[in-house]
Amino acid sequence: HVQLVESGGGSVQAGGSLTLSCAASGYTYRSYCMAWFRQAPGKEREGVAAIESNGGANYADSVKGRFTISKDNAKNVLYLQMNSLTPEDTAMYYCAGGQGHCMTAIQAPGAPDEYQYWGQGTQVTVS
Repeated sequence: HVQLVESGGGSVQAGGSLTLSCAASGYTYRSYCMAWFRQAPGKEREGVAAIESNGGANYADSVKGRFTISKDNAKNVLYLQMNSLTPEDTAMYYCAGGQGHCMTAIQAPGAPDEYQYWGQGTQVTVS
């Protein structure tokens, strides 16, 4: 049974930073594409960043240069370091796990369909 559990969300002032974490059980980060998505009230779920099994990453244009996705294979934890936060970053953030390589650009409309496993989300509020 695969379980992904996010943590690290909270409230922060504009310009601040947060680091999200996603711990997995029953799943091995080392082997698969992992990603962070977010969903604001009334909006579609959008891709934020993805990381390949070899560590290669891609980002949505809206977060490039501000967010960094990384993972610790030994601990089976996925991270999202978020800097220079703006109110537009306010959303529920979800980690997601695939079952193969990253095939779809993270900001493509169909990106969520590539991921089979999802966490419950952690709220980020920027004011």
